[in-house]
Amino acid sequence: MNFYIVDDDPSIPMILRQILEKNPANTVIGIAHDAKKALADIMIMDVDIVLADLLMPGLSGIELIKKLKELKPNLRSIMISQVKDSDLRAEAYEAGIEFFIDKPINVIEVKTVVEKVSQSVQMAAKLNNIQSLVGGGAVATAPVVDQHQQEKEKILSILRFLGITSEAGSSDILAVAQIMLDQNISFRDIDFNAAYHIDDREKKIMFQRIRRAIKTGLTNLANISLDGMGDEIVVEYANTLYEYKNVRSEMLLLEGTRSTGGKTSLKRFFDGLVQEV
Repeated sequence: MNFYIVDDDPSIPMILRQILEKNPANTVIGIAHDAKKALADIMIMDVDIVLADLLMPGLSGIELIKKLKELKPNLRSIMISQVKDSDLRAEAYEAGIEFFIDKPINVIEVKTVVEKVSQSVQMAAKLNNIQSLVGGGAVATAPVVDQHQQEKEKILSILRFLGITSEAGSSDILAVAQIMLDQNISFRDIDFNAAYHIDDREKKIMFQRIRRAIKTGLTNLANISLDGMGDEIVVEYANTLYEYKNVRSEMLLLEGTRSTGGKTSLKRFFDGLVQEV
């Protein structure tokens, strides 16, 4: 992974670089002490993950992330801060960051957060690769990288079928499903606060991203059914992921004969998603 670090405290990038580059797969390809220089550098560099300080003179970390999200939507970002203000943190998540790393820097926290974001980047890259293969009609045989590889690829194919791979919550869905597969647990058994090192407000924001993606999938599935493409796979996904009555309600909403659409359930969606694989 290629990292870029921006913090107006010169000691922070030095500490983070030492932690990150202990993993030979990681490289810090740039460091800046103000957001404007960081923005200029990142636009011409091949950066995977940005670590940015929340409060910096001039352009703040949140403003930097907003600009980067507009210009490089696939770029992942982690916010560094000693600020505990929940409103500021919520604003940072809404701007598009993945996680917070608190100051003073804790080695274990940095490693845990970076590993989770790196996995998300790798998953998204795999998703794009599968999409390109399917779109081009090609068939490829990939080496098995872990015991759940086939299950994960099946999940990617389902998300693609639902048309939600470009949604902001798609990487969250992939990560949650991976936890369920790896630990062999149901959705309700996941301790999100511990697994993601987040508080209840941050958990709520993540769930909002996921719900928006799942709702989009419901609408897309209803549209497929309205187009006369209600084959066995559509009916199966409707029942397993949403309950068919909710897909039917969404269809009636789209037809204009109902004022409200179908409902979604995180538990049903995730348990059904894992059941499908």
